[in-house]
This record gives sequence, structure tokens and C-alpha cells, in this order.
Amino acid sequence: MNVTQEDALYDFLENVTEPFTLEDVTAFIRMIDPQRGGRLNMEIASLIDSRNIAFRLDSRRWVSRRGCFEPASFVINPTRLELLNGILIPGHRCIPFANPSLLPQEYEFRWKGAVVPSTTTEGPPEDFYPYYCIFGEEYAPQYVARDNPENESAFNSDPYEDPPEVSIKTLDMRNVYRESSFVPGDRFVVKTKDWKAGVFDLERVSRDGWLQADLYAWHEAAEGGFEDSFALLGPGTSTEEQIAYAYWYGGKRMRDVPAYSLEEFLYKKSDRIETVPYGIETRFWYTGKEIPDNKELEGVLSLPDRTVLEDLLVGKKIPITEYVIQSYVRDALFRNDEDVSRIIERIVPKAIRLAAHEWNMLAQYILDALEEFRGSYVFFTDQSMGPIRQRVGELHTAVIELTARLQKGDIDQNWLPKHTFIVLSQIQGHAAGLMEDLDSDEAPPESELEAMDNSLDSMIETYEDIKELIDDSLNNFRRNNLSVVKSVAVEKGGWRTVQISVSGAGVWRRVVIPESYRLEEMHRVIQASLDWKSSFPWQFSIESPDGLPGRKVLEGRLHIAELLGEGITELLYDYGTKWTVKIMFLSPYQARDEEAVRCVAGAEAAPPENIDGPLRFRKILNALDKGSEAEKQDAQRELGQNYRPELFDMEQCNNNLKAIRQGKKANLLNFSGQ
Repeated sequence: MNVTQEDALYDFLENVTEPFTLEDVTAFIRMIDPQRGGRLNMEIASLIDSRNIAFRLDSRRWVSRRGCFEPASFVINPTRLELLNGILIPGHRCIPFANPSLLPQEYEFRWKGAVVPSTTTEGPPEDFYPYYCIFGEEYAPQYVARDNPENESAFNSDPYEDPPEVSIKTLDMRNVYRESSFVPGDRFVVKTKDWKAGVFDLERVSRDGWLQADLYAWHEAAEGGFEDSFALLGPGTSTEEQIAYAYWYGGKRMRDVPAYSLEEFLYKKSDRIETVPYGIETRFWYTGKEIPDNKELEGVLSLPDRTVLEDLLVGKKIPITEYVIQSYVRDALFRNDEDVSRIIERIVPKAIRLAAHEWNMLAQYILDALEEFRGSYVFFTDQSMGPIRQRVGELHTAVIELTARLQKGDIDQNWLPKHTFIVLSQIQGHAAGLMEDLDSDEAPPESELEAMDNSLDSMIETYEDIKELIDDSLNNFRRNNLSVVKSVAVEKGGWRTVQISVSGAGVWRRVVIPESYRLEEMHRVIQASLDWKSSFPWQFSIESPDGLPGRKVLEGRLHIAELLGEGITELLYDYGTKWTVKIMFLSPYQARDEEAVRCVAGAEAAPPENIDGPLRFRKILNALDKGSEAEKQDAQRELGQNYRPELFDMEQCNNNLKAIRQGKKANLLNFSGQ
């Protein structure tokens, strides 16, 4: 498909409300662009399904997002802050019932047929982030920044610090709240009138207006919808995609009322879904489970939509479009270095081998692009874009080269930092997208270039952080001289790498232990790894084997080898009433003589065990980072004067593990699960 045809496809999907067939959409695209394309039908179907831009009804028909959500209803629960100030913040609350190309401040709400007027609300940005976090906690600052040009300038002035105050567009609800006698606990039913334009009607429902049985039915539909989306789509490309498909798989019941608001369901009602780290982003996922790393860069291109050259590069695990290649060519003109060999080395680093015919194909494409761009290229007009394009190209090359080295197989990948390939894939995807934006003769506005530059600074910093962690892991691996076991069979006396992750935090450890360990010994390892003191009751559990909600509590005397023999590779460790730790058994390996239990990798300082759970922990960390001086002092006092959130002390962790091996820690057992 060419660009015109792809634009026509998206235009079709934004306007069609009835189920459609491949013939319907193909006829529309040919009307816009009558150019011949023998594979157009296949390319359209591939694009729709691979990018999840419409829902399949059956083998022949789809329904668009608009067709699915435009007649549907959902719920918004105003917060006390909104009621006190007479406002409503749309934020993330209309996902997925509004066109995702719209920003929340572009929505229109109506009350009894009249448009609700807008106003502005000022405050620290962290006060507004909770209203945007379903987009992804990491994206909340961007949505606040994009609310108006002043916010964007304030955020761009210092990409490492939030501005002290911002202003966002909100709905002026004073008359609505007064006229409807709205009180805390009441809710709005919101009916989607125009998905494409983001137009909604509001209707008040009292807090006692619905039966609990009806809400329970919605809750069950929502749980099933989310879990089906995880099973069929994985983590998806965004939380918005996850939620759209959850509502689709949840059926008509989930797209109607009585219902919980999405916020209330996700953060208060559901015990089967939680927010989990996904590289440098977040996703919703099964409670107690971790999104597995993908071991390679993920591409957004799909057959048969790829060109021959794109297909070649994807085969080399370089998932880029021809627009990225063209951006490298423009960078060569900016550098005044048109040597084709050096351009190819930036696109395909030396760690990746090209056959002669592959090299010639890429070289010919580059020569043709140089010939095309050379006549219109003006170095002076490229002064604003050129330096950014050069920096992002160097970052993209570095990510591709590092990924290729890691995939050569000379290291047990269990030793790598958690989500190594997911993080690298996300950096590569963002960098490639930025290069596509810079494949142009005309520079974007100055504010957009500034935002690109700040985004690039953040990507480079993230890359340097993950590379430092990778280098440390490689050094640890080589020092310990471990070799990967070729057979996955569990043998008597075998060893495992175990990943210990604190739910709701970015804290994790990798520890090597014998499979002969009992769970009660695993408990000691967890306590030592997190520098906890075994002050609370604890238990291990797994999901119910019959697939029903709930968990099966495990005996502390069970051996790890017994669990592995039953195919169990993930456990939950509940510590007290507030902390849950996820345990994953990774690949087996051949232990050295006199092997010792030890930590081989990890990240961040563990929360003090007396902190009241992950939500409280995150609030304290936020106060420590962005609070007033008094709030910072209180946070430091609660965490401990020597506590540093970013500090993972592997030496101290291994000293703790050595102490329990030598029996120097007593009274660690306080098992409540027997």
C-alpha cells in the first residue's frame, strides 16, 4: 500500500459505523486512489489485523472502533477534588469511547442537550497525573504538557523536572452539580454520540441507583474481557489498545450500564488485573504475573505490507521502514559524507552480516535516494533538523548493534537485566519513529523540534542506563563462568536462576539457588535479597489449578524441584497483608563445584517492610523526589536516613545471603500457610 491508500484506509475506518467486508474497504480505497495493486486486498487485511485497528466479527467482516463504541455507554465517577472545585477532568476517562487521535481537551460534553462550558484549573502537575495514568503512567506528563502551549513550554524548559504549576482545560460543572444535587458517590452515565469528534452526553445516576447483582455481572464481563485481550494480544502496543480490546472481548455487557467506571474497576475492584512494568512503559496484566521478555526487537511492519528491502532488513532483525533508510541518507548529506559503505554500516552494524546480493540491493537503494535528494538538499535549511537527525541515527545504530551482540548466544540471557529486549525494542521503535519524522525537506515548528530534542535526550539517557546494567551483567556472567544447560530436563541436584520482583514497584533481584531448596528456604532467600527482617506472616501460592478465581496455598516443605516437575514456573509470595512478591523460575544451568546461593543482578532499593504496601511506597518516593522540603524530610525519615531509591547494593545482598547460609540469621520462619 502506498501512503495515499493507507490514509484512505484510516479515513474509511473513522467514518464507517456498520460492519464491513474487505470488498467494501477495497472499493473505497480504489475510489480515492485507482492505482493498480495486485496485492491490495491482502495488504488491507494484513494491515487491519496486524495493527489491531478494527475488530474481526468473522472470517469476512470487521467492525470499526467507531462502529463498536459510538452507541455505547460508560461511567465516570467524579472525585471529591472535582466536586469541591465544580469541575470535571476528562483525562483518560473516555478510553476507548473516543477517537484516540483526539486529546482529552478536545472532547465535547453535553448536559440536557446543552454543551457544558469549559474553564481552566491550575495546580502542580502531579495533582493532575492520576486523571491521565490509564494512558500509561509514563505518558501522563505528556498529556498534561500537550493540554496547551504554555504547559508544553514549561515542560520543555527542563525535561528532568516538572514545572511547579500548570493549567489544564476542565469542564465547568458548577451548574450541573448544583442542578442535579450531585453528592459524592453519585456517577455520570456517559453516552457516546460521536466517536470521531469526541462528543458525549451526560446523565446523573445516584449512588444507590443500581443493583449490586447488575454491577457484578459487568465486573465479570470486564475481568473476562481484559484476560482475553492479554491472552490473545499480549501486552499490545499501548494501554489504549489493551482497553479497546478488553471492551470488545467483554461483549455488549461491558459496553453498557450498570457498570463501574474504568478507574474504579482497575484500581479498586479487580483483584485479577494490575499495572505492571513493561520495559520503560507500563501495561495492564494478570495479577501476580510478569510480562515475559521477547528476546528480540519487535517490529510494527507486517506481511504482506513490507517492501522487499524492508523484508530483507526485518530478516536481519532490523524492523525499520524505507523512510528510516531515507533519513540515514539525509543524514549523510548533512554530514557531507556520501560514502555508501559508511551509510550501510550505520543502518546495518558490523555485528550483522549481509550477503553480497543483500548489500548490493541496499547500496542501490541508497544510491537512488542520494540522487533523488541531492538536487533539492540545502545544508543551510537543514541546520535545525540535521543535528537531531544525526544524534537519533547514532542512537538507533547503537541499539541495533547492541541487540545483535546480545542475540549471538554467548551469554545465558537469564543474567541480563529484566526486560532487556523490551527496553531496547521500545528505544529502537521511538528512535525509528523520530527518524521517519525527520525524513523531510521542511523543518517542523521550533516547539516541535525542541520536544524532539528533549525526547531524544531521554532516550539516550535510558539507553545508557540499560547498557550499563547489561555490561555489569556480562561481567558478572563471565566472572562466574556459568554455562547454559542445553537440556531443559530437571535433574537431581540442578540449579536455577530465580527472579524475585516486588509487585507494584520496580524492585527485582536475580538469585541462583539449588532446586533442592524447600519453599521455607526460598522464604529466607527472599527476605535476605530484599533486606527484610521476617516481621510478618508469609505464604506461597499459585493460581488455582482448575482455572477458577483464587489461589492455592503451598506447603513450605515443598521442594522447588517438585514444583518444576509439575510444570509450575511462577509463584506468588505474600508477605504480611500489603506486599506481594512475584517469583519466576528461569532456565536451569550447570553449577560449579562448591556453588553458593548468590544474587547475580537486580535493580533499585527494596522498600522497607514496614511501609504500608506499594501504593504508599510510591507516594513516599514521589514526596522524596518532588515534595516540599518538609515532605522530603518526612519521606526520608519514613524510608530511613540512608535509603536511596535507585541504589541496588549487590554486595550487601550477597552478604545477607551468605549470612543465612552460615546460619547467622535466626528466627526467620513465621509461616502462616500450613
